[in-house]
Amino acid sequence: MASENQKIAFQGFPGAYSDMSCRAVYPGMETLPCTAFEDAFQAVETGSALLAMIPVDNTLAGRVADVHHLIPQGGLHIIGEHFQPIHHALLGVKGTKKEDLQHVHSHVHALPQCRKIIKKLALQSHVHVDTAGAASEVAERGDKAHGAIASRLAAEIYGLDVLEGDVQDADHNTTRFLVFSREQKIPPFEPDKTVLTSLIFLMRNIPAALYKALGGFATNGIGLAKLESYVDPTFQVAQFYCEVEGHPDDPSFQLALEELSFFARDVRLLGTYPAHSFRKIQ
Repeated sequence: MASENQKIAFQGFPGAYSDMSCRAVYPGMETLPCTAFEDAFQAVETGSALLAMIPVDNTLAGRVADVHHLIPQGGLHIIGEHFQPIHHALLGVKGTKKEDLQHVHSHVHALPQCRKIIKKLALQSHVHVDTAGAASEVAERGDKAHGAIASRLAAEIYGLDVLEGDVQDADHNTTRFLVFSREQKIPPFEPDKTVLTSLIFLMRNIPAALYKALGGFATNGIGLAKLESYVDPTFQVAQFYCEVEGHPDDPSFQLALEELSFFARDVRLLGTYPAHSFRKIQ
């Protein structure tokens, strides 16, 4: 059995796509299922797990809710990213045929991603908090009229049959994950290697502050990969989460950060990590 410092936490039931991502990137680590995203972060903060694998974006569903406000908390560092292709499968209890199904269970995002098969089989949809959790409930129910849309890994874990694979409507369905650690792990600066740096900042309440703050990245040749804003409880101050293609040791990045600091406050770097190979094939 793996020791505590060889565990990687994720939100969901065993067999969830987050679980698959953990196994794909860190095959030698023991995956630690957590009920909520906050629990996964806390597992790393308290030392129950060494790392956490957290989904942040999906090509169909967009930004993953409830994650953005957790990222700045706890002092964890982002040390990597992973892109996981999502291949949904239609699962049923042993001996089930597709014609036996009347109900289908899955996550709120997975169900609309599989509209064609649901419509074709005229199934009644039931929403669950997790695809693997839906598969677990179908297995416990043991009713051939009830199926689940989840991963093949979930079918293996819960002893279900794969009635049909790749039932997603869109082949490009992909989820992006970030890897979090208590320890900072910055790769060495190599001009020919693409790395991302995640940071957060608050805007000063002055005209054109955002335009001026981001201008430093443009004039210094630093590309922006992602920019998101979140309002404070009073709707007066915007906090920004930003991902840039740059390394803290790059003089151009340092100049851009210096200019950002003129027009923003509470600038904090969350982590620097290698760009995933998925980006290179786009």
